Amino acid sequence: MAKKKAVRRKKQAAGSKGLSPAETRTGTSGADALAALVERDGGAVLGTYRDPFGGKPVLIASLPIDKVEPTPFQRDPSEPHVKRLMTVIETLDRFLDPIIAIRRDDRYWTPNGNHRLQAMKRLGAKAVVALLIPEAEVAYQILALNTEKAHNLREKSLETIRMARALADESRQPEASFAFQFEQPSYLTLGAAYESRPRLSGAVYQSVLRRIDEFLETPLPKAVAERERRAKVVLAIDDRVTAIVEKLKARGLTSPYLRPFVVARVNPIRFSKATSFDFDEVMEKMSASAGKFNIDKVKPEEVTRASGPPGDDD
Repeated sequence: MAKKKAVRRKKQAAGSKGLSPAETRTGTSGADALAALVERDGGAVLGTYRDPFGGKPVLIASLPIDKVEPTPFQRDPSEPHVKRLMTVIETLDRFLDPIIAIRRDDRYWTPNGNHRLQAMKRLGAKAVVALLIPEAEVAYQILALNTEKAHNLREKSLETIRMARALADESRQPEASFAFQFEQPSYLTLGAAYESRPRLSGAVYQSVLRRIDEFLETPLPKAVAERERRAKVVLAIDDRVTAIVEKLKARGLTSPYLRPFVVARVNPIRFSKATSFDFDEVMEKMSASAGKFNIDKVKPEEVTRASGPPGDDD
């Protein structure tokens, strides 16, 4: 995989991009058809404007809360975060942060705002205010949109593979054409692995996968099947790594860095300066190295000096 060159952003003069305040009020006719549907669905359009940066139309709408739901492929809400939001909304007696939504059939999906939505539902609200986007594809740009609560690796990976499955039901385009939505190919492979093994310490494999995984040029349904195959390869290596860790623990080594230490030792490209690798070739070497791992040669001070993420992905 060729190393991507960093794109150097051209410096913009202040006030040179997008629309003026007055211009955001004009040219919103592209949202008219959606506005009529919102009213038909029992919602109320509170206003329309054009986004000041890109000029795309946006509706501000009050939606029946029972018609709004998260995109089906996103992470589960965090219970503590929902409770904190409930407390804030109750204390202020205001809901001041509209969710993002798109219309799907006669319902509404929110790719950004599920915690706020769940808080409002639990508080018994009848409606929720949303920035309603006419372009349905925004629903699949969830990783770029989400600023509400930072994703950890497990959440990002599960969300990405769920998104790929949902898209595969609708599209035969190559997986690579959704690179923006998926962000990293390794999320897809790890996501499929997490589905099979929720307690997987995926962070210890991410440094390898980021270098050897790439977006596939095969149609999405076949690409999803390939991600499942690659996940099985990762899990088979994880089985070997787990066996090594248990043996090291039996010798009295209890460091939280045991797993990343072992993975680093069996990583065949750890010191390689190459920028392109074959996934299966690297994984085969990694598996073979794990199979030959000699625990008797591991010194306690080596584990103590080991650096890297512990086995937790949070």
